[in-house]
Amino acid sequence: MTSKRKNRDAQPTQEEPVSKKLQTETEVAPVVSDFKNKERVLILSTRGITYRYRHLMDDIISLIPHSKKESKLDTKSDRGVVNEVAELKNCPSILFFEVRKKQDLYIWMAKSPNGPSVKFHVTNIHTMAETKLSGNHLKGSRPVLSFDANFDKEPHLQVMKEMFTHVFATPKRHHKSKPFFDHVLSFTVADGRIWIRDYQVVVPLEKNKVQLDSMSLVEVGPRMCLNPIKIFASSFGGATIYENTDYVSPNAIRARMKKSKK
Repeated sequence: MTSKRKNRDAQPTQEEPVSKKLQTETEVAPVVSDFKNKERVLILSTRGITYRYRHLMDDIISLIPHSKKESKLDTKSDRGVVNEVAELKNCPSILFFEVRKKQDLYIWMAKSPNGPSVKFHVTNIHTMAETKLSGNHLKGSRPVLSFDANFDKEPHLQVMKEMFTHVFATPKRHHKSKPFFDHVLSFTVADGRIWIRDYQVVVPLEKNKVQLDSMSLVEVGPRMCLNPIKIFASSFGGATIYENTDYVSPNAIRARMKKSKK
């Protein structure tokens, strides 16, 4: 019995060819080379934000499915706390709504934690509830970002264009986004300010083959105008890279109006 077992164990096993082994290994473990964009945007505001500015913030959140809303921040605390919140939430981009005197709205757009950051004064605000436009698109759909040619002419506008792309461009295959494009976000430079509009892409139903000439745009909302004040090297501070010399603060405008009335 022992000799038979030894003979069985001693029988040589037939080895598979090397090419066949490599083929089976590649079938079992395919190489995945798709790049996954993990861009997230933290959106929060200061305490004392008015209902109108809060509605604008909610409209912007609906346009950014990869955003994370955080509770209000105390105005007396340092803005550097926002970077800590962004790190905890794993958000490399930040939109911070800062309200002063319950009438002036400022938006900080920053890259956490190393910067840069841009401070805007927001004017000409029209929320979706105020405009009541006929355009409509699905919530969570990916937008087509349309930038004015002026964004490529000035260095500070190139920085803003890159930051707008990080904030408003929805990552591909995001779990809260729809896998198609049905609206256009327009960024236009006029009088040194940035005008933002949202349009629905309307495709005619009666045609089988869709052509670009047959498509049209219908405005959805919201509307707003961003007046850039400063660009900082770091997030919410640091060296000043750019300063708008034409910017006049709302307090100075109100002071002039009071003097003119006297």
